[in-house]
Amino acid sequence: MGVEIRVEGLTKRFGRQVIWEDVSLTLPAGEISVLLGPSGTGKSVFLKTLIGLLRPERGHVWVGDQDVPRLSESKLYETRKLFGVLFQDGALFGSMNLFDNIAFPLREHTKKKEGEIKRIVMEKMELVGLVGAEGKLPGEISGGMRKRAGLARALVLDPEIILCDEPDSGLDPVRTSYLNQLIVDLNAQIGATILIVTHDINTARTVPDNIGLLFRRQLVMCGPREMLLSSEEPVVRQFLNARRVGPIGMSEEKDVSELEAEAKMGHDPGRLPPIPPQLLPSNGRVRPTQSPPGAWLRANGVTPPAGSFIDELGRNWLEEWPRYVATMSVGAGAPTRPGPVTQPGPGKTPPPPGGVRA
Repeated sequence: MGVEIRVEGLTKRFGRQVIWEDVSLTLPAGEISVLLGPSGTGKSVFLKTLIGLLRPERGHVWVGDQDVPRLSESKLYETRKLFGVLFQDGALFGSMNLFDNIAFPLREHTKKKEGEIKRIVMEKMELVGLVGAEGKLPGEISGGMRKRAGLARALVLDPEIILCDEPDSGLDPVRTSYLNQLIVDLNAQIGATILIVTHDINTARTVPDNIGLLFRRQLVMCGPREMLLSSEEPVVRQFLNARRVGPIGMSEEKDVSELEAEAKMGHDPGRLPPIPPQLLPSNGRVRPTQSPPGAWLRANGVTPPAGSFIDELGRNWLEEWPRYVATMSVGAGAPTRPGPVTQPGPGKTPPPPGGVRA
């Protein structure tokens, strides 16, 4: 099971430049969270602060009962073992084959024998679908494979927290979908707390349990996926719906004249789009930390946008969910590999929303 991270009143500056200030949020144990924000809002800086690579000017980062900014070097070293990090470019060594790249943390930070290292590396390579590619160099494989190799390396020390810094950077939409499915599957299998920094709106709308948004040096909003996808807050609404109309401009923020011009033109930001079903693991099982569709909306008396929770087959998952969960609980199977999608017959388990195997 993953570890909860609590951030309290965090402020980071570089010289006189404030990156963000007074940021407070919780990353619940075992859940998937996404951190969004326009370019230059300090999302990668936030990740580095979580693991103690950068020290904040103020605030706390609680990883379990350890306050990361106040740890000694020896205790910080031990706490970092809880983390696995997937960097934007995979951060693989170009002169090492994939096996040696993935084995590197084990050889550097443990005293395991080579036989045990081989077992662990092959286990992680199987987990991310790279068995058979262990002898290849990073330059001989695709960008998607490099990301999976980087993820396998992040997993070799069995972390309880996984940080993914723009894992979809440089990937086409299809490979991004495969990577998203892989992350959901990993969370279901190992129960790690996962934080993803991304600009991909489809990822933010379909993958996480929670979403946070940074803008103008502040955390604008952070909470359950349904809270942000139904929010009327202008910045949240603009960013999650990829609209030009709103406070965000080509620079981090629009100037007053631009906003006044938009107001005079009467630009309508448009209706909120439907909330899509959340991506399920490819084996069809519900993740232990996954909430039923509509749970936050019902608890807070919020009506979802029209057409919400309806998948590509026209099924309404607000209605389908109880039947689906009941069927899964008695051991019925579900598709585990991509294939033709067909409507299930009477008494059959429907395929889950999303769901292709990475």
